[in-house]
Amino acid sequence: MDALTNASINDGTVGTAGTDFAGSLRFKDVSRRFGDHWALQGLSLDVKPGETMCLLGESGCGKTTALRIAAGIERQTSGTIELNGVEIAGPKSFMPPEKRNMSLVFQDYALFPHMTILQNVMFGLSTLRKPEAENIARETLARVRIEEYAASYPHMLSGGQQQRVALARAIAPRPQVMFLDEPFSGLDSVLRDTVREETMAVLRETQATSIIVTHDPEEALYMADRIALMRNGRIEQIGTPQELYLKPVNGFAAGFFGGMNVFPGTVVKGNVATPLGTFAAIDFENGAKVDVMVRIEGVEVFDTSNGSEQPTGRVLSQRFAGETAWMSVLVDGGTDPITLKRTARKQLKSDLVSFVVDPAAVLIFTTSAN
Repeated sequence: MDALTNASINDGTVGTAGTDFAGSLRFKDVSRRFGDHWALQGLSLDVKPGETMCLLGESGCGKTTALRIAAGIERQTSGTIELNGVEIAGPKSFMPPEKRNMSLVFQDYALFPHMTILQNVMFGLSTLRKPEAENIARETLARVRIEEYAASYPHMLSGGQQQRVALARAIAPRPQVMFLDEPFSGLDSVLRDTVREETMAVLRETQATSIIVTHDPEEALYMADRIALMRNGRIEQIGTPQELYLKPVNGFAAGFFGGMNVFPGTVVKGNVATPLGTFAAIDFENGAKVDVMVRIEGVEVFDTSNGSEQPTGRVLSQRFAGETAWMSVLVDGGTDPITLKRTARKQLKSDLVSFVVDPAAVLIFTTSAN
């Protein structure tokens, strides 16, 4: 029984789907050049079976190009792609996309407007007899909770519903690898959270290897088993969400996962002084020029110093943002205002404030490393 036929034995409820086996995917020194521009430069990455990998980075960093090369939509300039240890794209080989047992969810969903929702999902099941294909398509629509729209057309559905259809079409053939290119960028913030959670449930259920392209660090932290942070066609850092957030390799990686206040400084006897206090820098040589980076949410703000030796300053402005408030503060001894984020429920009685810094929110890098 092949993978698609086997899929028809489940009943469409959550917990019943699953690929025959998840694929492993390997990029080996992959580069891609467009004219004089290198979109990818020596990309090497191993994606494990069943893993959800996020390719994260700013627009133009090469993440979508990497996805398109792996899916077979584009060809690399050099390097190889392997699926389950078998080369599928290289200097002398190229497996067509339809032979790779992979599925792709596009940013704009790419649904066929002249087909019903059911027909859209059946599109990737053309090797099956029509009754089998229809059975699988209906079960898959039920799994993403949109079966009542089977006879509708894409233009009749909301953006969130169209995204579910695109996901259903992708998982119906039971792929070994799934690619999702900015899958939630077209949704409003409230709907995005709901659809993202539902998508994660489906990805866990199918057990397919998943590669998600996103520019949203919060989304990557939430969804990924591992994150490959990219810049200028290269991987800047790869690791678990905890590793990238808590142990960034440089200032770029640190700043990508939230706002930072940066204080240039010089290491003196294992310490570096800033307007927010003096911090240990024991891993740096005496006299080293460093940037002390403090996360904006890692500083507690109080009305007054109460006679303590805590750093002090003056609030220049505040912006209410629901649960949080953004503050512009000039710290005594500083020349430029810093930005802080605090709980909006705690009202300040005065513009004169003091600060306590969470040591875990402080990261120090040599200036050249940023």
